Amino acid sequence: MIDLDAAEEVFAASTDGTVGLEEEFALLDPKVLDLVPRFEELRDSATGLLAESISGELISSEIEIRSGRGEDVHDALSRQREARKELFAHATAHGVALGATGTHPWADYREQPNIDTEHYRRVVEGLQYVARRNNTFSLHVHVGVRDLDRAVRVCDRLRAVLPQLLAISANSPYLDARDAGLHSARTQAFTRTFPRCGIPDAYGSWRAYREYLELLIATGGIVEYTQVWWSVRPHIAFGTVEVRICDAQSTAQESDGLAQLIVACVLQAARDLDEGRPAPDLPGRLLEENLWRAIRHGQDGDLLDLERLGECVPAAAAAERLLAWTAPVRAEAGIEPVLPELNGAQRQRRAIAAGTPMDEVFRTVVQETADTYATGVPA
Repeated sequence: MIDLDAAEEVFAASTDGTVGLEEEFALLDPKVLDLVPRFEELRDSATGLLAESISGELISSEIEIRSGRGEDVHDALSRQREARKELFAHATAHGVALGATGTHPWADYREQPNIDTEHYRRVVEGLQYVARRNNTFSLHVHVGVRDLDRAVRVCDRLRAVLPQLLAISANSPYLDARDAGLHSARTQAFTRTFPRCGIPDAYGSWRAYREYLELLIATGGIVEYTQVWWSVRPHIAFGTVEVRICDAQSTAQESDGLAQLIVACVLQAARDLDEGRPAPDLPGRLLEENLWRAIRHGQDGDLLDLERLGECVPAAAAAERLLAWTAPVRAEAGIEPVLPELNGAQRQRRAIAAGTPMDEVFRTVVQETADTYATGVPA
């Protein structure tokens, strides 16, 4: 049952700036790097902190690690680094490697068993091919925002930011054993396919958003709130704004930097709202255009300049623009994201252009993941 009245109470008790991180990893055979359905084994044999931090996703060859509630982004990152360190040690002890790209390059989705939980049975039964086709991996960031009406308005303000964050995070050039010709095949396979997914409408208020949810509930569209998969949403159980647009990141440093940037964006959007700065009324078609451009070309392409319609800006400048916008809250919170000059998709696409075979490209990425996530040491 979805208790919308309780959601208001959850957000009334929420605290601005608390942070929770969720990172999804592929479970791999360390020799050939195929997906392996080992989630239940790793979950059931985990103890202590790791047992509390592990979560399942749709398929048995995927595992998620969660920081839990951090008092701020620095606390959340510290928690996440410790959880990662334990996860990688645990996986290695069980003969499993971990991958961190938005898609597995060559896995056949038809061969991936789904985990056996009530939630995921419902997802697969309800969505059929759409759910079974979704073998993807991402980074989710939760940021506490007090007051549900305010959280909805913060989500509204973040709509234009989503394509920029996707361009920065793009890390999935392969799908179905092919070069997809994209920078984020994950977004095309998941975000463009699932219902109630992608860039949401601007609702303007909790009342309007609640009416939308009530319509879905009354007409049998959803029975759980998590069936609303928008790329930014108020999470009514946690009292957070959740940003869900990004591919999984191949290195811990990139994941940390991206998480810090997302937290800064949420906090700055809340600051702008509180200080009465006007939010542009942007039509969905322009945001969808930028989303497509981020999927197709990532940081190697251009995005529409939504402040100067008719002009474009290099997607490679997206991080710089977001850092400039969030400078006030970052200075107060001590948030200093460090992002590489070339993101995961760019590094892989350059290797592809140089003629490197798919399996070698992926093996290099998996090694990057092992070298950076397993230590638990901050960048």
